[in-house]
Amino acid sequence: MVDCCAAMRFLKFLLTSTVLIITLLSTSTEAATFEIQNNCPYTVWAAAKPGGGRRLDRGQTWTINVAAGTAGGRVWGRTNCNFDGSGHGSCQTGDCGGLLQCTAYGAPPNTLAEYALNQFNNLDFFDISLVDGFNVPMEFSRPSTGCTGGIRCAADINGQCPSVLKAPGGCNDPCTVFKTDQYCCNSGSNCGPTNYSRFFKERCPDAYSYPKDDQTSTFTCPAGGSYRVVFCP
Repeated sequence: MVDCCAAMRFLKFLLTSTVLIITLLSTSTEAATFEIQNNCPYTVWAAAKPGGGRRLDRGQTWTINVAAGTAGGRVWGRTNCNFDGSGHGSCQTGDCGGLLQCTAYGAPPNTLAEYALNQFNNLDFFDISLVDGFNVPMEFSRPSTGCTGGIRCAADINGQCPSVLKAPGGCNDPCTVFKTDQYCCNSGSNCGPTNYSRFFKERCPDAYSYPKDDQTSTFTCPAGGSYRVVFCP
């Protein structure tokens, strides 16, 4: 005679296993992997939220996995950092509260790789932003079919930075310097390009040059897959 309780337990095991397998497959399909590489001739302390942080000497890489549905994600580089054995210290640019393992966004100036995963129509949205200024040349790409291509901002912005925006190790955005709605776009009304945003846009046409610079600066890919962020491409 068949043990009905044992049969029910086996059926429950099969159902649980099936749900687990489907969940794992769905997660692996929709989550994204970010490979962050430093090609600069100097050390960059890579930072990511979510993700933390890692020291990258020239030629080194760091890989992080980001959950599906993550919005407001950022990757950036920090320069001229000093950290003690407990991971506390400071950076000249991109500092995130004095921590090696970032839990907050970095301080301007810093070149930003921004993304939002699995959003409208199951698309990933990504961009390079100079809204917080510029410190390290960057490329942000998704080496996959069905995408709108990679973004690069590799101009000598630090060397050509307008004197009023110059900062140690980088080039500030005008909002950080002047703190007015004209540059910060806090109210949204009458916010448009300025001479300072044009300086950034002329050198990096695919990057955000001011907060409302959406039409030419946001890129999409089907959800899930691998991305690459390269410092000094």
